[in-house]
Amino acid sequence: MANKPKSVPAQKQEEQPGKEYKMTPQPEYIRESYKGSDKLKGKKALITGGDSGIGRAVAVHFAREGADVAIVYLNEDKDAKDTLKLIEKEGRKGLIIAGDIGDEAFCKKAVKQAVKELGGLDVLVNNAAEQHEQTDLKDITKDQLQQTFQTNIFAMFYITKAALEHMKEGSAIVNSTSVTSYRGSDHLMDYAATKGAITAFTRSLSGNLAEKKIRVNAVAPGPIWTPLIPASFGEKKVKEFGQNVPLKRPGQPSEVAPAYVFLASEDGSYMTGQVIHVNGGEQVGS
Repeated sequence: MANKPKSVPAQKQEEQPGKEYKMTPQPEYIRESYKGSDKLKGKKALITGGDSGIGRAVAVHFAREGADVAIVYLNEDKDAKDTLKLIEKEGRKGLIIAGDIGDEAFCKKAVKQAVKELGGLDVLVNNAAEQHEQTDLKDITKDQLQQTFQTNIFAMFYITKAALEHMKEGSAIVNSTSVTSYRGSDHLMDYAATKGAITAFTRSLSGNLAEKKIRVNAVAPGPIWTPLIPASFGEKKVKEFGQNVPLKRPGQPSEVAPAYVFLASEDGSYMTGQVIHVNGGEQVGS
C-alpha cells in the first residue's frame, strides 16, 4: 500500500467516458502479487464498461480466476483491445462488443453474442456509467438528466433482463453503485441519484431472484483513479482527487476488483442484496 500514489497530476480529457491510455499515471488494474486460485474456473462473465478503469480490473481479475470474459464498451477501441489482450494473456477467452447500452436492442444483441461465443453466461457485472459535474441544479439540462439515467440505470434494467434469460441457479449479478448513493454529491446530483437507484435496484432484484438462487449484490467505490475522473472534472479537482478521504489518496482499480471476485464466486455464496464499500475509509450507512 505504501507504493500507491498519494496524488495524481493535473490533467483533463474532453470526452466521456475517457481513455485509460491517455491517463498519467496509468491506473493499476491488478497487483503483481495477486494470485488466482480458480475461484471462477469455467465461468462465463459479461462486464459492461469493461474496457478500462474498474471494468478492466474486474475483467483481468476474473480471467486470472479462470473465467472467460466478454466486455461491452461504447467507443474506446484502443482501451478495449488492450483489455482483450490482458484477458487472453491470462489464458482465457475474451470478447469485446462495442455499442451503446442505453439502447435496449443493443443490450439484447450483446448478451446474445456473449452467450453464443462464450458458451453461456454465469456472471453479469453492470459497471458502465457516466457523470457530468454541475454545481447548480438549474444547469442540469433535460438532455443531461436523461442521458445520465439512460446509461447508468435504464441500461442496467435492459441488459439484466436480457441476461436473466440465460442465467441459472448459482449465477451472480454484481452492480457498481457508489459512495455517492449513501452520502450524496452536491456537484454530481443526477449521477448520485442514479447510483441511489442502483442500490435500491440491487436490493429489490436480490429478493426477486432469491428463490431462483441467483445472487445480486453491489460494490460502492469511493474515489478510484479511472478515466471517468479526468473526463469529468477540471485540472485542479483532478489534482486534489481522493485527498478528502481518511486514507488521503485515490484508490486504484486493483483495490476494488477483488470485491467483485468475492461477490461473483462461491466465497460470497451467503450474500445477496448487499453492498461492499471500497472507499478509502469514508463511514457511510449500509
